[in-house]
Amino acid sequence: MSTPEPARLAEGLREHTAGMAAAVAGRDPAGPVPTCPQWRLRDLVVHVGEAHRWAADMVRTGTARETPDAAAAEPGAPDEWPAWLEAGARELTDAVGAEGPEKLVNMVFLGPRPAAFWLRRMLHDTSVHHADAALAAGLPFEIAADLAADGIGEWLELMTAPAALKIKPELAELRGGGETLALRPEERTVPGWLITMTPEGPRASRATDSTTDDSATGGTDRGSADTGGTDTGGASAVVRAPVRELLLVLSRRLSPEKAGAKVTGERAVLDHWLTHTAF
Repeated sequence: MSTPEPARLAEGLREHTAGMAAAVAGRDPAGPVPTCPQWRLRDLVVHVGEAHRWAADMVRTGTARETPDAAAAEPGAPDEWPAWLEAGARELTDAVGAEGPEKLVNMVFLGPRPAAFWLRRMLHDTSVHHADAALAAGLPFEIAADLAADGIGEWLELMTAPAALKIKPELAELRGGGETLALRPEERTVPGWLITMTPEGPRASRATDSTTDDSATGGTDRGSADTGGTDTGGASAVVRAPVRELLLVLSRRLSPEKAGAKVTGERAVLDHWLTHTAF
């Protein structure tokens, strides 16, 4: 599966910003966010709204900017939060539309990236925080399978990029001796992933289909990686769930148990991955 087109990324960003806006509208600014216990609800709103505006500024200028000061943000009263959030998302989609999705934006650690990178990054950041807001409010969280799958793929790209160690040194703990973690969506139209812990660091590859065996050891997986034909049969650990639930497990928003995921093989491999990819 390829990365969604910029128009689809922009559509998803608008959709999940609106979903988050509906979940936080009029709520107590000091309300807890159980999936981000270090934040109150206002902190969550400010993080997302300021991130959209920060990314829009970088797209317009082509230059990396310092992370915005959340303390200086003013999202207004809780009943004004939806309009403020949606204005930030619109600022970003308008900036990418005006500058073009291929415009290069310099980044400190990753180097030049096209403006569409920021649509994708902000879409997936926003969708996970939409889940935070929905879970805090006791509301349902829905995400289209293609966007959930791309969210997992983008997260794995970030976690396995060589430059990621400069941002999160704890990722060095994911160096290993060939242990593997297979992620298997229940949707037959969504290929799975195989994460391999190598001595140089973790690597992720994509399966060609999702019709995989449930066995974690010794099974034969009919899906192979796009690069190198990696067979995911015999993985050290396997996590199987609908792709929405896989996204929430990988982003540590739900435990495998709460997500209803089936984990087979060495559970410690999954727990090790989740522990050292927490942001």
